[in-house]
Amino acid sequence: MELFTYFRSTSSYRVRIALALKGLDYQARPVNLLKGEHRAADYLALNPQGRVPALRTDSGELLVQSPAIIEYLEERFPGTPLLPQGEQARARVRGVAAIIGCDVHPLHNVSVLNQLRQLGHDETQVNQWIAHWIGQGLAAVEQLIGDQGFCFGDTPGLADVYLLPQVYAAERFNVDLEGYPRIRRVAALAGEHPAFVKAHPANQPDTP
Repeated sequence: MELFTYFRSTSSYRVRIALALKGLDYQARPVNLLKGEHRAADYLALNPQGRVPALRTDSGELLVQSPAIIEYLEERFPGTPLLPQGEQARARVRGVAAIIGCDVHPLHNVSVLNQLRQLGHDETQVNQWIAHWIGQGLAAVEQLIGDQGFCFGDTPGLADVYLLPQVYAAERFNVDLEGYPRIRRVAALAGEHPAFVKAHPANQPDTP
């Protein structure tokens, strides 16, 4: 498999975690967003949206959007599941993932931040925007995850796949995490887990 990725992209980061948790090998194909490589004609021919991540499967199919890619991996490689047994338990995990993937991450995506700047907002206002939405989302997640282990038990799963990149983004944007002891516990556990270490932005081939 080939993963078109950018080291600092949180959506790429979550796919890298899912691949690592499942023990799957892939070839990283870095797409430098700062250099505009996602807008190049050859990349747009692969992914018309011009975003990362994108995954080329073993059969040559190109998949886009991290939720769809992770669902594909879960269905195609069920040996190390990211979702628990039981409909309600799976729904709880998916709910936390959706808070991050649908309500938090899109609001601090680089395209959104650039649009705010184009509308005349200065960096102080942009940073306030980022802190507000990340803080609001993490406050909800903090109440929904468990008191021990990872988000929902002793082994990492889909909620952790989404949470850790969001914690990385929060730290990058200097969002205070002191009020989220459960989230900090999960982050500490993930910091010692080989799959999360392997997927971390600092350990990618395109890290400056």
